[in-house]
Amino acid sequence: MNTISNIHTLKQELKSKSGSIGFVPTMGALHEGHISLIKQAREENDIVVVSIFVNPTQFLAGEDLDKYPSKMLADEKICDLAGVDFLFTPDINTMYTQDEVLIKAPILRSYTLEGERRPGHFDGVLQVVCKLFNIVNPTNAYFGKKDAQQLSLIKQMVENLYMDINIIECEIIREVDGLAMSSRNVYLSQDERLQSLQISKSLKIATKKIMSGINSCDEIIGYMENTLEGIEIEYIAIVNRQFEKIESIDLKNTIILVAVRIGNTRLIDNIWV
Repeated sequence: MNTISNIHTLKQELKSKSGSIGFVPTMGALHEGHISLIKQAREENDIVVVSIFVNPTQFLAGEDLDKYPSKMLADEKICDLAGVDFLFTPDINTMYTQDEVLIKAPILRSYTLEGERRPGHFDGVLQVVCKLFNIVNPTNAYFGKKDAQQLSLIKQMVENLYMDINIIECEIIREVDGLAMSSRNVYLSQDERLQSLQISKSLKIATKKIMSGINSCDEIIGYMENTLEGIEIEYIAIVNRQFEKIESIDLKNTIILVAVRIGNTRLIDNIWV
């Protein structure tokens, strides 16, 4: 594996290679969820590139930018063992200048749910992903479904800006007990970790109710709220794949999303039905 922090060097290395490029952009602190993306990229491409960059423009004031988990040595070892060809590790001065052309997320999709609570977050996400796409020029880029709204907006950016990139949607990877894997899970105390299991439990109950024939979104949300009693709920939402609010479940075109705070940790999860 070749670890590179310079944009020009990476572009030159990739130009000298032939074949498809699979790309997995990350912010580091890699876990099994990231590894699943890397493994799929390895299976489906000739060259695999992983980036590690904690992007400051997607963090709001008061969020956890300064304490976001950093495990670069461990991450390098993980990538090496997973068969990554190039690990791209730029710093902020490499990725950003003082006066930049900006990308704005679309208003209708980006200022609801995550965007409503984190205004400007998706502008920063799309800005850095666009930069990374232009640096790596991947054939296929791999993203997990856990960040469903982010995934939808990246797909829209690729479509709207006519980027010749395939966005590959990858399933959520969970701990044995059901908690969706996240770099922020390390923030949870032992008691908070137990409490967090109610998140995936609420989604399982929602699925069970849908399979029993309940189609009303309000009813499904009610069952989830009962399951999450005692936890600070930021939102429970049921939308179609275009992130439009719906009143009844439309099978194979519905996403149920939940965001909560447990202690000082914000966690999100979802299920696609």
